[in-house]
Amino acid sequence: MTSPTTGAPSATDLPDYAPVPRSALGPALNDQGYYVGRVERNLYWVTDGTYNSAFLTTRDGVVLFDAPPTIGHNLRRAVDEIAAANGVSNKVTHLIYSHHHADHAGAASLFDGDVVRIGHEETRRLLFRDNDPARPAPEETFRDRRTLEIGGERIELAWHGPNHSPDNIFIHFPDHDTLMLVDIVNAGWAPVYLVNLTEDVPGYIESGATALSYGWRHLISGHLGRLATREDVTLHQQYLADIDASVRTALTTVDPTPYFQKYGENAWAGVKGYLDAVTDAAAAPVIAKYTGVLAAADVFTPSTTFWVMESIRLDLGYASYVHP
Repeated sequence: MTSPTTGAPSATDLPDYAPVPRSALGPALNDQGYYVGRVERNLYWVTDGTYNSAFLTTRDGVVLFDAPPTIGHNLRRAVDEIAAANGVSNKVTHLIYSHHHADHAGAASLFDGDVVRIGHEETRRLLFRDNDPARPAPEETFRDRRTLEIGGERIELAWHGPNHSPDNIFIHFPDHDTLMLVDIVNAGWAPVYLVNLTEDVPGYIESGATALSYGWRHLISGHLGRLATREDVTLHQQYLADIDASVRTALTTVDPTPYFQKYGENAWAGVKGYLDAVTDAAAAPVIAKYTGVLAAADVFTPSTTFWVMESIRLDLGYASYVHP
């Protein structure tokens, strides 16, 4: 069945998925489509239910962390709301990029004038490469670590190697018991396509362990509608460990022979059949375990399993055999 006007399937013909656990959902949005809340003292977070940003009010102005375009002008409204309620300045003096991706930085150009932009040196290089006027490159950069002292507040920036992207950083607020880490853990939810569209799977997996090595009580992640806890990160790491173990079992038990016999000289069809079979076999027990525990585990676990499998095969060399 399709819509007579667009040719698109009607809602009744789309697949059904498992209900979203209530624990995965965040606070209700206001009439303008955002929620702004206190994390600790003068540190706040903003969400539209899908993307997150944060800001710190200081004696010299506001430090903004990421500018997702889906939140867009609501970032300014959120800052103004908090500044008015607390009698502090609403002037955004600094904007810190977690990484270069447009879905987290595409509203950066809304904050111009005297705003100082700060990011990893690779973020600067990639933004110059991308040449997107919506994402001005940072003027100030760092390589491994940098501690900022802005308006009497301390912010620790660190790069622990590539993970989701080559430049994704850890933003630590030691005086606010908070860590901001974007596109690694989705609080209460499974990762989206291909392990959150990750470029470096081993680095991504290690990032969760690195996050737990920091001292914090609140985690501001890049997506979905609530703050994360240490238990959320631990659950995320266990989910990935279960996928890893299941993939290793499937790689050594699924027989590739039928697929290559079936497709003969069409080598790519044989490869697809085999890798799809490994993915399905590895994903099935993980979906069964995490449905009702992580929202959308039934939706995206196959995609994440495929990408973890490819990393295990290609990055780690598991189940790679040398022809005799």
